[in-house]
Amino acid sequence: GGVGKTTLAQIVYNDKEVEGHFDLKAWVCLSEEFDVLRVSKTLLESVTSSVWESNNLDFIRVKLKQSLKDKKFLFVLDDMWNDSYSDWHELVTPFVDGRSGSRVIITTRQQKVAEVAHTFPIHKLEPLSYGDCWSLLSKHAFGSEDFCGSKYASLEAIGRKIAKKCCGLPLAL
Repeated sequence: GGVGKTTLAQIVYNDKEVEGHFDLKAWVCLSEEFDVLRVSKTLLESVTSSVWESNNLDFIRVKLKQSLKDKKFLFVLDDMWNDSYSDWHELVTPFVDGRSGSRVIITTRQQKVAEVAHTFPIHKLEPLSYGDCWSLLSKHAFGSEDFCGSKYASLEAIGRKIAKKCCGLPLAL
């Protein structure tokens, strides 16, 4: 956690060039309790801009499939924990009629989730190097990556200790 998976997905999702590339976009925050109905309903409501009262999964899936037909979509499923192939298959079945070039981005802490979802290529984010940590911290704290000669020079040693304690995690920095 905190390595930047969600932040990277947000940057991609909100990019102007990406936005112009897709007919539909939707973002769903997941949790450890994966509910195919809730996720499907959230996607349907996002792409149709309507509230759907039904709790019938088959109905929701049919409507979602109809809404995606011949459309190029981008979905982000953020913080996925479920590694059940059957749950994943049940969720993505309505996506098949989407136009070629449609994409689903999944953020997860678990390699197995990415493998079950067949997300290829898998992009594994690693913690930042100490140098990058210090650069990011000093930039945010003092508005500059170049600390030499700064009016905050007395804080550099403390800042470098903080950067080291953050263990390469941008969220902590």
